[in-house]
Amino acid sequence: MERRSIATDGAPKAIGPYSQAIRCGDLVFLSGQIPLDPATGDLVRGTIEAEVGRVLDNIRAVLDAAGARLADVVRTTVYLTDMADFQAMNGVYASVFGDARPARSTVQVAGLPRGARVEIDVIARVEP
Repeated sequence: MERRSIATDGAPKAIGPYSQAIRCGDLVFLSGQIPLDPATGDLVRGTIEAEVGRVLDNIRAVLDAAGARLADVVRTTVYLTDMADFQAMNGVYASVFGDARPARSTVQVAGLPRGARVEIDVIARVEP
């Protein structure tokens, strides 16, 4: 099974020794995205809704580079630094995924890279 690294300028460059995503067969494993603006590399600050929106835009760009779309996502993990942001995050998440609802876990963590409040990673299935 071929293993291929996925990279796009439409999402922030990796800030460590990892790939934006790896495609292996019909699965695409995306590294966690935080609300970084791909044009500037700066963390988007504002409401949790704005930050989640930026994260999902970054995910959409990486999926696109891999030949996938949000409807192909089968699993996500959402990391929040404050579970009080759950309801607001969930509203944005639901509006973006619509009826194509992947399996999901949401966990509270002590901290995220660059002081972000949210990070999301995904696994998607695409046609070989």
